[in-house]
Amino acid sequence: MDKDNRDDFTFAKLSDLKLPVTFRISQLEGIRRPYTFTEVLEKPDLRFHGVQQSPGFSDLYVTCQLIADNKPLTIPFRTSFKAFKKDYTWNEWITFPIRYCDLPLNSQITFTVWDIAGPRAVIPVGGSTFRLFGKKWHVFIPLMFEHRLLLWPDREADGSNETSTPSKVGSRDEMGRLEKLVKKYERGDLPKSDWLDALAFRKMAEIHAAETEKSENLYLYIDLPRFDFPVIFTEGDASTSAPSTSTTVVQPPPSATAPTANLTSDPYLWAVVDPDIAKENPVEDKHRRLVRSHRSSPYDRELKPNAKIRDELNDILNYAPSQPLTLEEKDLIWKFRFYLTRDKRGLTKFLKSVTWRDPSEVKQAVEELLPQWTEIDIDDALELLGPGTVDSRVRAFAVKQLSRADDDELLLYLLQLVQALKFESSASDQRSARSTTSAISYDDSGLADFLISRAVHNPVLGNRLHWYLMVEVAMEDRIMAKMYGRVVFKYMQQILESKNGEERRDLMRRQGELVDTLAKRARELRTSKDPRPKKIEKLRAFIAESKNNLSSMAPLPLPINAKIEVTGIIADKCSVFKSNMFPMLLYFQCADGSEYPLIFKDGDDMRQDQLVIQLFTLMDKLLRKENLDLKVSPYDVLATGPSQGMAQFIPSKTIATIVSENGTLLNYLRAHYPDEGSVGTYGIEPGVIDTFVRSCAGYCVMTYLLGVGDRHLDNLLLAPDGHFFHVDFGYILGRDPKPLAPPVKVCKEMVDAMGGVQSVHYARFKQFCFTAFTILRKSANLILNLVTLMTDANIPHIKHRDVHEQVLGKFCLDMTEEQAIEHFEKLLNDTSPFTVVLDRMHDWAQYWRS
Repeated sequence: MDKDNRDDFTFAKLSDLKLPVTFRISQLEGIRRPYTFTEVLEKPDLRFHGVQQSPGFSDLYVTCQLIADNKPLTIPFRTSFKAFKKDYTWNEWITFPIRYCDLPLNSQITFTVWDIAGPRAVIPVGGSTFRLFGKKWHVFIPLMFEHRLLLWPDREADGSNETSTPSKVGSRDEMGRLEKLVKKYERGDLPKSDWLDALAFRKMAEIHAAETEKSENLYLYIDLPRFDFPVIFTEGDASTSAPSTSTTVVQPPPSATAPTANLTSDPYLWAVVDPDIAKENPVEDKHRRLVRSHRSSPYDRELKPNAKIRDELNDILNYAPSQPLTLEEKDLIWKFRFYLTRDKRGLTKFLKSVTWRDPSEVKQAVEELLPQWTEIDIDDALELLGPGTVDSRVRAFAVKQLSRADDDELLLYLLQLVQALKFESSASDQRSARSTTSAISYDDSGLADFLISRAVHNPVLGNRLHWYLMVEVAMEDRIMAKMYGRVVFKYMQQILESKNGEERRDLMRRQGELVDTLAKRARELRTSKDPRPKKIEKLRAFIAESKNNLSSMAPLPLPINAKIEVTGIIADKCSVFKSNMFPMLLYFQCADGSEYPLIFKDGDDMRQDQLVIQLFTLMDKLLRKENLDLKVSPYDVLATGPSQGMAQFIPSKTIATIVSENGTLLNYLRAHYPDEGSVGTYGIEPGVIDTFVRSCAGYCVMTYLLGVGDRHLDNLLLAPDGHFFHVDFGYILGRDPKPLAPPVKVCKEMVDAMGGVQSVHYARFKQFCFTAFTILRKSANLILNLVTLMTDANIPHIKHRDVHEQVLGKFCLDMTEEQAIEHFEKLLNDTSPFTVVLDRMHDWAQYWRS
């Protein structure tokens, strides 16, 4: 309670009210008139409504629900059945399972009165939404016992923040004016005189009856507990659940029942949200403005860090992209911002240090410092194109840095750059919601124009861009699909204006027709009940049919690899796999006389496989850049829709098949590449064993970094020339259906083919693993940023997961190089005892399926 020198002002705090929210539904007032004869003739069903069958008093009931922030806080409650004779009076108490002290500021109770509308059908008589807190001073409304709620006819109550069914409206009738005076009288604001009061209340009853007779409105009366003092909205300490020691006296309603003791005392059941938690501490805000005052700018220009501070800055610049900066680190970065302009690693950390709601800071950062910053690496440019960067001038700077990459390098990042267009769109769409005084720019950064320009000049890059955009246009998110549609339209316009534009556009059209034809056929084969031989027969007959234009066609770049031109499909070689989706195996005839085998799937989302193969390809390029060739052979994958796509087929066999047919992997390799005079390569050509050891090491490290799961002998493949590789990436980023699956995937059959753990080849395998792991750790930020840009791509295993942190832990960036290698070696030596058993169970399952 607060005391003034002259007057006492006494109030209660909401946080001290530990009682459950309770109120009484009193009565409904107003005249309900039956439908006219004409209305019933037009809509015969109206004769079943309660108001028509029982003109006096039909069987009404009321439902109520507590709602805040457009979300329900309780289940709906309803009044019990009651047969009405003289008037609609319930006098029923409702108790919600929530306490007053736990109510959010914008709490509302919705009331809807329902009537019969026929057998097993009801219709709303009217609805009303009652706010529990006033807009001024956050005073709790139930100061007065009785409340009259206006019912909006024929509508269910709307519980949204900006409700369309408010219980009070601006205009007041005579009864509203009198009720306001009564509330003042009850509060003691009007003097009391017993004999005059009796006359006044008698006259008010007469006015009430007259007003009800002539009024078209319906009103629902509710009673709330009347408290001794005004109640002000406050929030208690969420960390304590001890009962309040307040002396405030609260009078509960006589028939209200409190919740059980464990319901009110459970600290884990109730959560109090602090509306100010996102706001900055005013003391810290004042400190920041003093530290970053414009007066310090001339001094900061010449500021150089000493050796100790230089080490601190270096540590901060080496942070992973996802690591947040503390306030002290941000202030340190800002202090030496001019010094850091010569360090390419410093820009992303500096931009995280800028207070983007402060126009003066934004102006200095973007208009003064950004133009003089040195060129940054591609990985930092990709980070700046993520959802965290809203200023289009910063994004334009990142696009400018990307323009230094050649087409081959750009192709490696194209999948993520197409996803980054979403953040361009969201930034521009929110422009109207921003403050007009903000110094942040929401103009177009030019990313779409950059991608289109490069795609127009390079047909191979342009082909990939076309298909990436086509997949996004076909997604369920229609807002984003519309945005991508505008990019496609612009792209096609620029292609038409370029050299051979008509021809290129015609090729894209023909590619689309080919994919549609194959998808339709794949869908038919997948859903048909025919046995597999019959499916194969039907597929070959369909391809051989001349009217389908598949066995022979004009030269057409393959969608999956535009460098390859095909002239038809070889019907006799095509087949259907025996897996669940029955994917088609198609052999394309190339213009140069060679063949290109291809797997086409329908009903399977291949975007995740496409992402994994893209990252494998990138990692292979990074290793080759350091002169380490691990014979990795990532096959081409292209998603042509949200649930269809194609993958290059590499002639090979699964390890499960090889073991069942040849006994060991060595026997399989020896059958294809024997060398009787070899020393130490088990009668196999040395180059084949070398390829096997290198490719095993490459995939071992790459699958570990991406957390590839669900590995068994049916998705580990081996080509006759020793190339080992993985397929089927349905589980990534640490997800694995197998219990206790080892993080590093090396099966016993692979180790045996190298000669066992004591062999020279296994030692070379481990050394290749350590070298590859060390090289890829240097590019951790690039891989992290590429994966992070895919989090909004609606890929099931990536969506709504902190993928950045999932990948970050695999690189062991907090360790030295020696510690990281020791850690990886420990993982390599650890094998789960369940792995062999689970592989055998999978083999049995495959046997019975075939």
